[in-house]
Amino acid sequence: MSSAPHDITVPGAPHVQEVSEDIYAYIQPDGTWWINNTGFLVGKRGVVSIDACSTERRTRAYLDTIRGITPRPVRTLVNTHHHGDHTFGNYLFEGATIVGHEAVRAGMRNWGLPRSAPYWTETERGDIQLEPPFLTYTDAVTLWVDELRCEVRHVGTAAHTTCDSIVWVPERRVLFAGDLLFNGGTPFLLQGSVAGAIQVLTELVAPLGAETIVAGHGPVSGPGLIEEVLGYCTFVQSTARTAFDAGLSPLQAARDLDLGSYAELADSERIVGNLHRAYAEIAGAAPGDPINTAAALEDMVTYNNGRPLTCRA
Repeated sequence: MSSAPHDITVPGAPHVQEVSEDIYAYIQPDGTWWINNTGFLVGKRGVVSIDACSTERRTRAYLDTIRGITPRPVRTLVNTHHHGDHTFGNYLFEGATIVGHEAVRAGMRNWGLPRSAPYWTETERGDIQLEPPFLTYTDAVTLWVDELRCEVRHVGTAAHTTCDSIVWVPERRVLFAGDLLFNGGTPFLLQGSVAGAIQVLTELVAPLGAETIVAGHGPVSGPGLIEEVLGYCTFVQSTARTAFDAGLSPLQAARDLDLGSYAELADSERIVGNLHRAYAEIAGAAPGDPINTAAALEDMVTYNNGRPLTCRA
């Protein structure tokens, strides 16, 4: 990469990995808060990008990487869901058709421009301008990169969010999973559904038979990652049931909890938000129903010894 001012070195330099011929994963260490993965497919007429980045600097570095591989323009940008780490950089994809589930458009508008305080440490976002998808779908849309079929599918229920989509390349057995999957980081289900995530991973994602998976955060993996994330979701669900029946709040339950091997996952404070969501479902909330997100985030900060959650984007 060049020595341009927007080169990224902290917490680690992003790198590009060709996961199949002309299909690339763009991996941003260390995959923690607001540091996501993207990817792109190169065709004869142009590039399809899967997601943008959270800051102007990171998105410009990503676009530089694409230009280092092909002179062809990014003609299509797919957003896997509405969260800002995957969408705030949309506006820098000049001339591209931005594609997303119809709820991505609404979700971006509801969230608005980037804000960190009081929940995350401050970071330099750049001159972000909201640019929601302007080509939307409700169930699925098929993209073609030359003769290569790419299936963009809404997962059908709330999971990580209420608007998650996957990008599946069946001929190559390559899956871009968005934030349905985290590799090395704690899954986050506060705005989605614990039960829904289990359903989606069990009934939709696993049966695809993907051989290569690009998670929304963390290194490229194989299909074993699905079982790892399912194990965590099941752990959250069972923990929530026991603590709920004992009359503990989500914060109390998290403080008393031995995370075991899951303590090694980054951003472990997400257990608090995940328990808030699981409690709501035990109390009868449907997947994706609105809950008090601000209260959950406040509890996450409290769990983090009263410090804002660390963002190094």
